[in-house]
Amino acid sequence: MHEAYIVAAARTAGGRRGGLLCDWHPADLAAQVLDALVARSGADPALVEDVIMGCVSQFGQQSANIARNAIMSSKLPESVPGTSVDRQCGSSQQAVHFAAATVMSGQMDIVIAAGVESMTRVPMGAPAKLAHDNGMGSPFGSAGIKARYPGIQFSQFTGAEMIARKHELTKDMLDEFGFHSQQKGAAAATAGTFDKEIVPIEVTTHEGEARQHIVDEGIRFDASLEGIRGVKLIQEGGRLTAATSSQICDGASGVMIVNERGLKALGAKPMARIHHMTVVGEDPVIMLEAPIGATQRALARSGMKLGDIDLYEVNEAFASVPMAWLKVLGGDPARLNVNGGAIALGHPLGASGTKLMTTMIHALHARGKHWGLQTMCEGGGLANVTIIEAL
Repeated sequence: MHEAYIVAAARTAGGRRGGLLCDWHPADLAAQVLDALVARSGADPALVEDVIMGCVSQFGQQSANIARNAIMSSKLPESVPGTSVDRQCGSSQQAVHFAAATVMSGQMDIVIAAGVESMTRVPMGAPAKLAHDNGMGSPFGSAGIKARYPGIQFSQFTGAEMIARKHELTKDMLDEFGFHSQQKGAAAATAGTFDKEIVPIEVTTHEGEARQHIVDEGIRFDASLEGIRGVKLIQEGGRLTAATSSQICDGASGVMIVNERGLKALGAKPMARIHHMTVVGEDPVIMLEAPIGATQRALARSGMKLGDIDLYEVNEAFASVPMAWLKVLGGDPARLNVNGGAIALGHPLGASGTKLMTTMIHALHARGKHWGLQTMCEGGGLANVTIIEAL
């Protein structure tokens, strides 16, 4: 069995809905990341054997195999194939798992795992809503699902509130977490911490100014705890607000994964080694709690303890998710999402998996740390966990 190494990792800076990345077709945006990975790795583009790309709303501009369309928009040759993955918010983290498994098996030596989501051009939930509105039914309308989950309306918002209540996370606690995410994101951006991982994207501002987009647009540099506490609740009687939830975001990201033969062919130095991969399915009603059980399984199977992990990235879909994860597992808050998370930086759905991976790898190197763990809550009660070793 071969090892799986990451030799390049890159992402765009996030764009707000209708913001600086709104003029970019998602295939073109993803292509910018593909080209950056090839450039950063020094690879001959023809050596790339596959592109596996996560995308949640595979509809409209993101339909018809967005991975292949991104390849056709990039500098990669036509000989490079591509396929698209939907494991909801973990789509590009699952792309990492598929790519790693492929090079570990020796079927291929050089594979790109990536993700893209333009939540401006293809709004969240658009595929289901437009199908329903045009008489084509609902994804949850099957007789089997209705019989197994009678009367249930599957909702990530409801699940996030359920987690907050179950784990006794008050609104004040959630607000403080959201504030700290903004603080960490702002500090990292101001210090230039993200500079090495971000692919500059040419944009035109609403004022008509042409410039490079290199700073995550969702960061609230002037955020205050008082201001966050004043944001309206998402649900009446709930605890979460827009300030303690991930931001709708446009973006793309990716990593290049190779085995020993790939390293030799590229003459590249590995940034990290993929040590362990896990995916689980749990309760689809509370939905977003699966990272806890997935992490427990990953640690048990890898023979590690959470204390062995130097940094962890737990996607901030809602503040209640990483907070519950920390509480149950006894994690160290100082090791969690050290440069801020999706509350500050945005959650471009299908791109978030390789976005978090990119940030974690660069953070481990910047801090001289060794082990990183990444996990994502995903629609349907799913979660991926990836443990990496920085090299």
